[in-house]
Amino acid sequence: MALYERELQFLCDTFRRNHVSAMILSCHDPILSLLPAGWNSVFGGVIDPDLTVSRFLGTLLPQTLYRASDNLGLSYLYLLLPSMEDEVLFLGPYRSAPVSSGQMWELGEQMRVPPKAQPYFGEYLGAIPVLPEGSPLFTMLNVFCERLWANASFAVVDVNREQSLPASPLSESSRSDELGDILVNMRSMEQRYSFENELIRAVVHGQIHKEHQFFSFFSEQTFEKRTADPLRNAKNYDIIMNTLLRKAAEEGGVHPVYLDRVSSGFALKIEQLSVLSENSALMREMFRSYCRLVRKHSMKSLSLPVQKTILLIDSDLSANLTLRTLAQQQNVSSGYLATLFKRETGKTVTEYIRERRMKHAMHLLTTTGLQIQTVALHCGVMDVQYFSKMFKRQTGMTPREYRESMR
Repeated sequence: MALYERELQFLCDTFRRNHVSAMILSCHDPILSLLPAGWNSVFGGVIDPDLTVSRFLGTLLPQTLYRASDNLGLSYLYLLLPSMEDEVLFLGPYRSAPVSSGQMWELGEQMRVPPKAQPYFGEYLGAIPVLPEGSPLFTMLNVFCERLWANASFAVVDVNREQSLPASPLSESSRSDELGDILVNMRSMEQRYSFENELIRAVVHGQIHKEHQFFSFFSEQTFEKRTADPLRNAKNYDIIMNTLLRKAAEEGGVHPVYLDRVSSGFALKIEQLSVLSENSALMREMFRSYCRLVRKHSMKSLSLPVQKTILLIDSDLSANLTLRTLAQQQNVSSGYLATLFKRETGKTVTEYIRERRMKHAMHLLTTTGLQIQTVALHCGVMDVQYFSKMFKRQTGMTPREYRESMR
């Protein structure tokens, strides 16, 4: 496999980043390798420990991709790797569509899950990632197979393993009646905390491009159930995530003066949430907003005087903002502050102030009906004619022309 080790590793890492298990198993490995550690003992030893991967999957043909599904609607992909003819790449489980609470209850009834185990059964299914039919992961897998076998028309076999694939020990009627709550809940808790930790790391670095990776599998089943009301559960989880993401953005170098407005805005949106189906969009909006804050306002690499200068400017654009006054407020010389600011931001203090004022003017012109002279005052410019000249120099249009073009 030396020739394809890097491609295989990249493929597995990409599936794992999307929360889909990716394993390379020997045909001689026990089938228990496909289950989380300790689960078989918790559920009463329902899986034969001597059953091997090869005995379970049967004869696997070379240059063939197998797609399997089970009685819980979970899907799997596997193929024989052409190294020593005894290694299998196994991907899954995943779902092609989210499962609703009602469907979980019906599946529980179908699988004869006792009422006391239903919450854990629901958490297990809710933690399974969703890969829609057009997911780029499938395209990546197809390209990998083409390169692996040097064949663009390799075989694809659909396998129905509804009676045999051990998707979840909870689906076995012969499992132990003594349910260890902590052990049963362990996997869903680990997945939820892993999801939250990855989300936080992405916000710290402003990685807004990871939105689809995180939320492609997000559903109402992702968050912990604390009350019988699904909408209240969602709101409780949103409140927690709003706090975690705010702290992540702060760790990413965003000052609380910027964070407070965004955090307060989302606190209000969370309480105004009235439809559960809108919660996923709200979570995505929170992630994007905090990432943008980090990308736009991170001060991690700036010295304290420059950080304070930016905060003084941004907190009140209508104030008397001159290099001298900004330096005096920090007990440093104007020359020192000017040199430091230019070196760290690539702009002079005057250039930064002008850019911030003009951006604020653009915002007011497009979102309010304020008169031009009032907009100028809010931007700290007393002379409306001078304001218009500055604005045209910055945008190529007068304030009035800009407002009309935006309409």
